[in-house]
Amino acid sequence: MQRLSIVTVCRNCADALRTTIESVARQDYTDIEYVVIDGASTDETADIVRTNPAIDIRLSEPDRGIYDAMNKGARLATGEWIIFMNAGDRFATPDTASRLMQSIAEGDDVVYGSVIKLAPDGTPVTYPAAKPRNSHRMIFCHQSVMCRRELLLKYPFDIRHRLSADFKFFKTLMRAGAQFHRTDIPVAIFDTGGVSNTRRSAGLADNMRVILETDGPLHGAQFILHLLPTYIIAKLRGK
Repeated sequence: MQRLSIVTVCRNCADALRTTIESVARQDYTDIEYVVIDGASTDETADIVRTNPAIDIRLSEPDRGIYDAMNKGARLATGEWIIFMNAGDRFATPDTASRLMQSIAEGDDVVYGSVIKLAPDGTPVTYPAAKPRNSHRMIFCHQSVMCRRELLLKYPFDIRHRLSADFKFFKTLMRAGAQFHRTDIPVAIFDTGGVSNTRRSAGLADNMRVILETDGPLHGAQFILHLLPTYIIAKLRGK
């Protein structure tokens, strides 16, 4: 049995953090390690991180953004595999972690599945992940993917990209020949109030910068052309 480290990064989000902690505590996989990285919260979040017994490894200190905190979590974790579950996100079912770990095949570096988002009326809608490929966008939601910890240490999140460092990380892995394994497992119920969803045009602009860095201007042009119309519309709408 391999250990799965679940990492949550948070700051000043007590209610959302409680939701995620409860979801992690309900998982039936027996070798889970829960790591919570708090960015020096000034509300009840800090007390939850300090005292909740479901948390195995905890850290509360200032950071340089979400991806800096995620890098800290990867360094502190001890599991062979890591999945990042943001505050407010939940696992789809109590056996999600077990199903993910059982789906690992020899040679896998990244294992991912579907994400569930809630419609305005509360109806859950499942969004299947795309086939593995180099793309103009993330081919999965990062709450629905787990990867080997050794790769997170080898290629830490580039904190210069405040909205798209995860996109750069997975593009880097793909170009380096890492083995991606898509499953049909619904992994996460995604909190759509996250930073990347509320700053749409800024996130798309950061995606384009990542593409230029990883794919180069010639090969990356085709990806940027996919993003430009959506970016322009988001910009015009003030999103």
